[in-house]
Amino acid sequence: MRDTSPRLWPYAPANSPVALPESPLFFSNTTLRELTPPADHQEGQLSGPALQAYCASFTSTEGTVEHLLAEQSAPPMAQRRPFLLLGELANPYRLQDIRIGAMPIYTVRITNLSRTYADGLDPRDTYPGVHHITLARTAGWWEKTHMAMATVEQMKAMIFWLDNGRSNTWKPVKPAEGSLHFEHEKIGAPLPEDIVWDGEKELVERTPPPTNGPQIDLSTTMVPIHTRYGCYDNRGRLARATHLAQRQFHEGMFRRGSSMKWNDVLDIL
Repeated sequence: MRDTSPRLWPYAPANSPVALPESPLFFSNTTLRELTPPADHQEGQLSGPALQAYCASFTSTEGTVEHLLAEQSAPPMAQRRPFLLLGELANPYRLQDIRIGAMPIYTVRITNLSRTYADGLDPRDTYPGVHHITLARTAGWWEKTHMAMATVEQMKAMIFWLDNGRSNTWKPVKPAEGSLHFEHEKIGAPLPEDIVWDGEKELVERTPPPTNGPQIDLSTTMVPIHTRYGCYDNRGRLARATHLAQRQFHEGMFRRGSSMKWNDVLDIL
């Protein structure tokens, strides 16, 4: 990705001619700047000030993330916390619509957790609408997604946008299972044939690629989940966003009223 404009992502992520960002980037309402990870390898699990310092040290052609925040007169990294962007919230065009303000976004890997469709449809802006993404456990699974370092006000604004006037439809929680790492390479998620289903639960029987970035303390990371309908129930199985684009999911699988309760698919703190 080159430094560019958020307006190059004008559609829902799965239908966009430009895919969701593949590299870390610094978002502002007018520009996007590609970020480069620091050369120093961090050991151990990052949280709190150590995570903030690592995130702040990513660089662009204009300087470090901390410098870019200051340039935008935005709150510094010390006032920011990790927030997973699982679907439409990783769309720069959408963040611009929300007027979220300056925010660094990083590519990360989730393990033993998967992005799956919520059983609901957001009819705003596009037809047939956006199926938002939520989180559910899958033993042995891994995939790439996005994480922002956001202020409390930015988190509230993103949840408010997801709610779309229906308070408490979406809720920010901290997962009590799975793991999270910075991901600096292009990796593929497991294939459908790698998933074994015994009629009750799904399990990935494939060895994941080695991690290549520091681990992030997932227990300190906020993630929005759909509390009314949980995630989509595909006859006892998950409908994973990695395997199904939004339109493909909507036209080929989706039927209203078929959902798993969120607390049956994810343990939280």
